[in-house]
Amino acid sequence: MATILCVDDEAASILILEDALQRAGHKTIGVHNVQAAMNVLARGGIDLILSDYRMPGATGLEFLAEIEREGIDVPLIMVTGNASIEHAVASMKAGAIDYITKPIRAQQLELAVDQALEFVRLKRENAQLREEVSQFRTAREIIGESESLNRILETIKVVARTRATVLLQGESGTGKELLARAIHNLSDRAEGPFISINCAALPDSLVESTLFGHEKGAFTGAVKQVKGAFERANGGTLLLDEISEMRLDLQAKFLRVLQEQEFERVGGNHPIKVDVRIIATTNRDLAEYAQSGSFREDLYYRLSVVPVVVPPLRERMEDIPLLVQHFARRVAAEIGKPITGVAQETIDLLQRHDWPGNIRELSHTVERAVILSPTEVLHPQAFDASRFGLVAPGTVGGANGRRPGAPPGGGDGVWVETLNLGEIEEIMIERALEKTEGNRTHAADLLGISVRTLRNKLNR
Repeated sequence: MATILCVDDEAASILILEDALQRAGHKTIGVHNVQAAMNVLARGGIDLILSDYRMPGATGLEFLAEIEREGIDVPLIMVTGNASIEHAVASMKAGAIDYITKPIRAQQLELAVDQALEFVRLKRENAQLREEVSQFRTAREIIGESESLNRILETIKVVARTRATVLLQGESGTGKELLARAIHNLSDRAEGPFISINCAALPDSLVESTLFGHEKGAFTGAVKQVKGAFERANGGTLLLDEISEMRLDLQAKFLRVLQEQEFERVGGNHPIKVDVRIIATTNRDLAEYAQSGSFREDLYYRLSVVPVVVPPLRERMEDIPLLVQHFARRVAAEIGKPITGVAQETIDLLQRHDWPGNIRELSHTVERAVILSPTEVLHPQAFDASRFGLVAPGTVGGANGRRPGAPPGGGDGVWVETLNLGEIEEIMIERALEKTEGNRTHAADLLGISVRTLRNKLNR
């Protein structure tokens, strides 16, 4: 059973519609003009509308336009006493889902209503499936379970359903572009284009043309008309990466486009209307940047309708185990190398690092380790010794008098938790003597020094 709104200025026509629909098992609400119909729609709960084509005050076509302006997502079947092709075409172009003529036959009406309701059901089901797929895709791409990340994901899910401009602020390598794509995928623009422009990577002479396009002959080398990023992103999302690097003189033009959703190509004189959702990213404190005069304050306020601060990796260390496993699996699959796991010693090692390059640095570090790892489990010896204070790949050891332990993946080396050369030397000598059962000659050979040098070091 559906709730159907019947709109007709003739009382007899409404009675006929209501009788036929109620016999088919539907609930009906009858009104005599568009204003009354809009009041009913404002309350919600309507599944379908049947509207007369000609009514005093406002026609069925004007009713359709008003529904679209108000953003009401309820399908409409147009009913008319004038069975003309022109009326049918005009109704369908205006957004009607179907078109039936008077006198109304119950069988014809029931079939049209059933088809319209089935279309609505499939449309809603499709929208729900798309949302589930988008959420699944986002969950697979954005790895982590930290509280700070979960707060950002909740914000993104809410914001994605709106047209609000989003400003993503955070250090380089924190995954701002990935979050921007997640906003696009979770929005009703997911089927539209996602265009990304890096403002910092464009030469000053090309920024305006890249954003707004240009006409043939607009400048030397403009041999044909080219559409800019705004035009290519029409109906979708435009990501402006490192927005803080945009020239001040261009910011004024960009602000107008944001406000009016209208621009002109370079060398053109005809305005072009677009429907684009803007997401901007920056690795600076844009508010502070605007106060210093390096960025327009009015543009900053227009961009930061929904500001989102993306935390650096050092503030979400609890996500490192999941991130490492994800990157290791991905790289292993790409190069066809078996990696079955990550040692706990490796996780401990990586969680002690500050990660100035954030997730991008971690990704590259794990990629290198997977490529160089001699075993199917990632052990500390597979990582860059100089970066993590490792003396050599192999045995897990320590500093400050701690004895080296057994190697996690085999090997004769030592890694330590110190950069103090004196402590490192003591540990290396101790390990060499252990392996040679106290034989100083053999220990000196292992260390690459003379027996005399070894004896002097021991005496000290």
